[in-house]
Amino acid sequence: MTEKKGFSFGLGKMKELAAAFQKAQQIQEDAKKLQEELETMQLTAQSNDGTVIVTITGNQEPLKVEIKPEAMEYGAEKLSQVVTEAVRNAYQLSTQTMREKMEALTSSLNLPGV
Repeated sequence: MTEKKGFSFGLGKMKELAAAFQKAQQIQEDAKKLQEELETMQLTAQSNDGTVIVTITGNQEPLKVEIKPEAMEYGAEKLSQVVTEAVRNAYQLSTQTMREKMEALTSSLNLPGV
């Protein structure tokens, strides 16, 4: 009797492999769409007192900083703190949004540790 050796795929394995490639292609397309969505998304956050408003994209690209007239009365040091606070809040909003979108994209993969 001759023993078969080597690497072989049955028809079932080929179907599984084809399905895996299709899934990978779909994920790549979805990731590209997500990247485009994040680039065009506009997120707005403000300082705790509302005197500075920052708008950034989902990719943390700054688009606009608005400073209300009453903030100009703060003086340089306080104004700097308020602007920094608004930028930090916008950054946190953007990273949280990106994280949620990525989790939604990868949730169907059932990858360990993701």
